[in-house]
Amino acid sequence: MENPMNPYQNPALPIEERVTDLLSRLTLAEKAGLMFHTMVGVDPDGTFADGTEMMLSARDLIAGKLINHVNILTSAPVPPQRLAEWHNRIQELAAGVGNGIPVTVSTDPRHGVIDNPAASASAGGFSAWPEPIGLGATKDPAAVRRFADVVRQEYLATGIRVALHPMADLATEPRWARGNGTLGSDADMVSAMIREYVLGLQGDTLGPDSVAAMVKHFPGAGPQMNGEDAHFHYGREQVYPGGMWEYHLKPFEAAFEAGVAQVMPYYGMPVGTEHEEVGFSFSHGIIEGLLRQRYGFDGVVCTDWGLVTDAVIMGSDMPARAWGVEHLDRHARVLRILEAGADQLGGENCPELIVDLVTDGRISEARIDVSVRRILRDKFRLGLFDERRLVDVAAAGRIAGQPAFRSAGLDAQRRSIVVLDAAGTLPLTEGCSVYLDGVDPAVAAGYAKVVDDPAQADVAIVRKAAPFDPRGGGFEAFFHAGRLEWTPDELAPVLELSAGLPTVVDVWLDRPAVLTPLLGRTALTGSFGSGDEALLDVLFGRSPATGTLPFELPSSMAEVAASREDVPNDTANPLFRYGHGVPLP
Repeated sequence: MENPMNPYQNPALPIEERVTDLLSRLTLAEKAGLMFHTMVGVDPDGTFADGTEMMLSARDLIAGKLINHVNILTSAPVPPQRLAEWHNRIQELAAGVGNGIPVTVSTDPRHGVIDNPAASASAGGFSAWPEPIGLGATKDPAAVRRFADVVRQEYLATGIRVALHPMADLATEPRWARGNGTLGSDADMVSAMIREYVLGLQGDTLGPDSVAAMVKHFPGAGPQMNGEDAHFHYGREQVYPGGMWEYHLKPFEAAFEAGVAQVMPYYGMPVGTEHEEVGFSFSHGIIEGLLRQRYGFDGVVCTDWGLVTDAVIMGSDMPARAWGVEHLDRHARVLRILEAGADQLGGENCPELIVDLVTDGRISEARIDVSVRRILRDKFRLGLFDERRLVDVAAAGRIAGQPAFRSAGLDAQRRSIVVLDAAGTLPLTEGCSVYLDGVDPAVAAGYAKVVDDPAQADVAIVRKAAPFDPRGGGFEAFFHAGRLEWTPDELAPVLELSAGLPTVVDVWLDRPAVLTPLLGRTALTGSFGSGDEALLDVLFGRSPATGTLPFELPSSMAEVAASREDVPNDTANPLFRYGHGVPLP
């Protein structure tokens, strides 16, 4: 009997031939749907989440809007098996829509401790690792490669095929709220680690066993004016007072050399440079000029989320991040993005705008086909039309979060911890009496005698988050910005405790805190997303202290304000320099 399959369904044919055949069969509406990459909810039991104003349901996106690239958002941890079940359900749904194009599932990072709906999810059922800035504290590209390979295996098992990471941005501005998602401030070290990150996710070539990496945020989001973040109008400007534009491109160059599949530009608009003062995804000079022509990148370019449509997120009004082109209507914003050279619009679900633009003759269908070809090529390379369309649910439960992966993550947490000042107190003696603040007593009981009264303790261990200025509620509250110094009221309990008792203070350095008031009063360590077990292993000498700072720690806010946003490690008299770390046996 003759094989009834269409050429695009034949795995024996070359990928480009399959892409060409499928492209010829698509309606304009199907093509437009492929050019959107947006959020979808996943319920903890693996069923489709109900739609909201912010996020349509999977059924409305796939069957209604013909969108089949979705970024999963979870309001509660979803066990890996349930996530795999959800994945298979949406593939079964997509198989009955139009030409049956499989869905590409993506995620922001989900192997650390930070849970920010705009940037990352906590590990849940996956293995737990330090935040990326903690990987930077290891200064070990091989450790980053191991991390990325574990991420690849856990994602692959649950059906996630695009990683909306790594961040190749540089942490050159201490106040920036997203420095914790970078690998550090030094371009050469970050470049070495970004290369291994991409190779760990994708392998030498993108294929059925790969997770496609979407490196971000081109051409480097670190130099935010005054450290404000471009999610918000007051942070839309990027500046280069030190003339370091090229420096911020280095990690992206390493990603391109490693064969990165996809790229995301940032929201920011460059000010005072040769480039047009519009958000990077609206800039022809940035995407078609710098990315496509200078670097020869012909993969998928996906904008950051929410450049076209105003929204209400967590009860807060969020204007579209159409920086520099706020005056344009939604059709004109989409047109600018496509003319700039982008292929997909992130966080939007309005393919009808592209249909309108083609129908009205404002953009050609041939231009649409250029982007759709790139998008389809990655689906075929990832095996989504063939053996990788569905995942093995039982295997997902065995692979994701398996003991070997959790052990590797815990080891990386230990290696990321930086001893800043041992102060004659570290390492601690096992079995001593310890008073705790911010440490789980059940964990500490495996190392020492836990007491409730500081007067009965030999030592105190305090874990504190780096300081920040609380901003508005809702979505904005997830971005730690502003000051890096604690207020006197915030410091008082620690200073009072340390006045009568040897004290170790561990600071969660999601940003480079000013620790000057604690120097000489306490032992100091810095952590970057490490649990209590990892920290105590280092404090009590069970594991060596090998981490070193991935950025400098300033001595005052005045020196931060005087530093240049684009220049790494630029404060005049840092309290602790980049690369500082006290080794403990």
